[in-house]
This record gives sequence, C-alpha cells and structure tokens, in this order.
Amino acid sequence: MIKKINVPVSHQGLHDITASAKTVVSDASFGDGLCTLYIQHTSASLLIQENYDPSARIDLENWLNRLVPENDNLYTHTLEGPDDMPAHIKSALTAVSISIPVIDGQLALGTWQGIFLWEHRHHVSTRQVLIHLA
Repeated sequence: MIKKINVPVSHQGLHDITASAKTVVSDASFGDGLCTLYIQHTSASLLIQENYDPSARIDLENWLNRLVPENDNLYTHTLEGPDDMPAHIKSALTAVSISIPVIDGQLALGTWQGIFLWEHRHHVSTRQVLIHLA
C-alpha cells in the first residue's frame, strides 16, 4: 500500500509528521512489516529525531545552517534565491527516505523518537511524502 501525505510548511526547520505517519499505519490495519517514508523533493529531507525537547531540533537546525551557509561565493545555482543551493546540499547530506519497522500495527519508534520533515528552504510550501507499507 502506498499513501501520499501533504505537509504544509511555513518556515525552514523540522516539522513533526509522526502523527500523520501513525494515522496512515493505523488506518491500513497493517500487521507486521516495514513502513518506508520518501519525500518527493530535492530541497527537503526526512529525519527520525528526539521529539521531547524542542531545543534538540533548534540545535540541529542551527548546526546545519552553520555547516551549509547561504550566500556562499562557491554557489553558481542561484536563480531561485540564496536558500536554494544550500537546501539542495542539506538534502544531499541528510536523507530523502527512512524505514521504520511496523509491529502489531504500530510504528516501532522509540520512546523519544519522532518523524520529521526537514524543510531546508525559507518559503511557504506544501511538501509531499509517500508512505509505503510492505
């Protein structure tokens, strides 16, 4: 089964999509298997990360922005704005797909794990994530 979820994003950063993924798995009445999430974009990514303390997300965002700054003179791909090429690099350094075991119809996430869409651009958008259960 494959389901597409649309994720509205209003800013750069980590957006929690755990509840949406859990709903897809629950609605599918799926027993045991694997849930794979895949983002259909080249300037955003997916991440499993701590979902309890928001400072962990802020620190990750700040670290990646320092690692891949905007307005670097090395960039030649600049037609879509100063955040576009850094977004492509950030996406290349992170993951566009993640897999999570499903046990007894539940995502086998750890206690403090959440699923995040990591938006690397500043603009408001809607991102598509495919969820495949097998």
